[in-house]
Amino acid sequence: MAKRRVFYSFHYKKDVMRASIIRNIGVIEGNSIVSDNDWEKVKIGGDTAIERWIDDNMNGCSCLVVLIGEDTAKRKWVKYEIEKAWNDGKGVVGIYIHNIIRYDASGYCHQGNNPFDNSFFNRKRLSSYIQCFNPKDDDAYNDIANNLERLVEKAITNRQKSHCS
Repeated sequence: MAKRRVFYSFHYKKDVMRASIIRNIGVIEGNSIVSDNDWEKVKIGGDTAIERWIDDNMNGCSCLVVLIGEDTAKRKWVKYEIEKAWNDGKGVVGIYIHNIIRYDASGYCHQGNNPFDNSFFNRKRLSSYIQCFNPKDDDAYNDIANNLERLVEKAITNRQKSHCS
């Protein structure tokens, strides 16, 4: 089976290092993480440019993987990415990353709130449709690595079922 192409959503400033660790697992093909300089160029264009960048990079992906850190649920663009992916019929899954240590040794963070509680489908919170995976505290990296492909496939299958009903 070919690798699935996914779009990773996360709080850039706080979790880019954790997101890089997850992307480097390599069992699925993910969007490249934009550099600080490139992201600043996109942001200069305002909301329209940011939406265009997200839309362009999400195009061709079959699943959105939301990497949930301490403040992810509060982020405007994460909410936009969740709603866009859901409305486009893509699979969506959340993975808590608070137990992934950052390269810079700043350590772990607190578990964040479920970002799917902030969006709705058929007057129900998306959290009632979308799974959030919380890896084992003592071995979060390997738990994510061992389950990432399965989580993406399950999200795609579940979305296809809910999209048709």
